[in-house]
Amino acid sequence: MSRPILKLPKKKAPVEAPKPAPKARRPQPNDQRKSRPASPRPASPRPASQPTAQRPAPPRPAPQQAAPQAPPPRPVASRPDEPRLSKRMSELGLCSRREADEWIENGWVKVDGKVVNTLGARVLPTARIEVDPAARQHQSEQVTILLNKPMGYVSGQPEDGHEPAMVLIKPENHWAEDPTSIKFRHTHLRGLAPAGRLDIDSTGLIVFTQDGRVAKRLIGQDSDVEKEYLVRVEGTLTEDGMKLLHHGLELDGVKLKPAKVSWANEDQLRFVLREGRKRQIRRMCEMVGLTVTALKRVRSGGVPLGKLPVGQWRYLARGEKF
Repeated sequence: MSRPILKLPKKKAPVEAPKPAPKARRPQPNDQRKSRPASPRPASPRPASQPTAQRPAPPRPAPQQAAPQAPPPRPVASRPDEPRLSKRMSELGLCSRREADEWIENGWVKVDGKVVNTLGARVLPTARIEVDPAARQHQSEQVTILLNKPMGYVSGQPEDGHEPAMVLIKPENHWAEDPTSIKFRHTHLRGLAPAGRLDIDSTGLIVFTQDGRVAKRLIGQDSDVEKEYLVRVEGTLTEDGMKLLHHGLELDGVKLKPAKVSWANEDQLRFVLREGRKRQIRRMCEMVGLTVTALKRVRSGGVPLGKLPVGQWRYLARGEKF
């Protein structure tokens, strides 16, 4: 028996509520007036737009800078038995060791035909050493000055408030009878140094030089240049005392070289020495019972003090040798 078919009622679509009509606008009294343009208002500053966030770029590698070059170190002596070039040049009498260092740095020295400009270099004793003419020219322009030092000045650096004798080397103290034709230049004071000492309470000849050869000749370790002094003394000198002054005394545990001592007059001795220990003559005289009241150096080698006035100076002439 067939079942009866049931018909379900269709669903109705929801009915939308009607939109309310817009309210009528009440007329305003100002509507009848003509609209006036609004006065411009100052624009308020707009905030700056924020930049868009971006991924930071990878840092660029810093450019590599060349490291400052340090001065080349002095070579380590690989052959300690061989002499340094500067010492060998001094031994050969070419110049002083100080000058040799300057010449080497300037490239003025050749060893076996090759330029050597490294300080401290060592050479064979048989090496052939050549010097550039520029070095000889430089050496020939160096001067040596003779000063008659007064009392109260020290030979070297200032000490105990006393000035060095070098302050006297100025144009106004240049001896008018200087036998040389050399004109004073301030460059003559550059590198000028005393070649020997003379006590503060002593007077006479003192040598200043720019030439290392002169300095080595006068005060080098092997120097045998005679220095002559006139020494005024008080006391009694016995015959045995005179013999001791000639030879036999020692200072600070070291025997003195033989000296030449003689009477210049009744109260003045003449000393000729080949060495220059500190206050040597005064100490020698004390050992034999004498007191020194005045001391004056009158000669160094073959160069006498001569007529040079106290406090004045002159140049060493080309033909003069110590």
